[in-house]
Amino acid sequence: MEPDQSAPKVRLEVGNVRPATDSDASGLIALIGSCFDEYEGCVLDTQVEMAHLHRISTHYTELNGFVWVAESNERIVGSVACRPRSESASLELQMLYVDATQRRRGLGTAFIVLVEARARDRGIEEVELWSDTRFLEAHRLYRSLGYERLEETRELHDLSDTVEYHFRKRIFP
Repeated sequence: MEPDQSAPKVRLEVGNVRPATDSDASGLIALIGSCFDEYEGCVLDTQVEMAHLHRISTHYTELNGFVWVAESNERIVGSVACRPRSESASLELQMLYVDATQRRRGLGTAFIVLVEARARDRGIEEVELWSDTRFLEAHRLYRSLGYERLEETRELHDLSDTVEYHFRKRIFP
């Protein structure tokens, strides 16, 4: 499936942010793999646990969501996705990954702002996310942008033995 062409295109120092396509699979897998490699025990399984990466645009379109990537020098250096949560009237931010060479340049913040804008466009007043307890740098970013870490955690029972923190931010359309 083709990406939503109404999704805004953002120009940043690192390159272009654009809607992802299914053909971005290998670049996206490389990005996420490099991020996972920074943490002991993080395993990227694209056959079962994250098989949706092979058809990322189609996957998020089917969820009534959106997914974007950032490119620099013809390489994917960042990603973010969002989808409506079925359990609540919120939008869930997912897949925020930024290549280590591109961090602290505003890309992660720009991606979060993009998701919050999508929520406002839909009249949604809350953005939620789950983040691996090991991703401390990401947690600092979320808190700096007004996200509250909730008491709730969840265990994914995956190959990485992931435990995640729950974050939430109220936004106003």
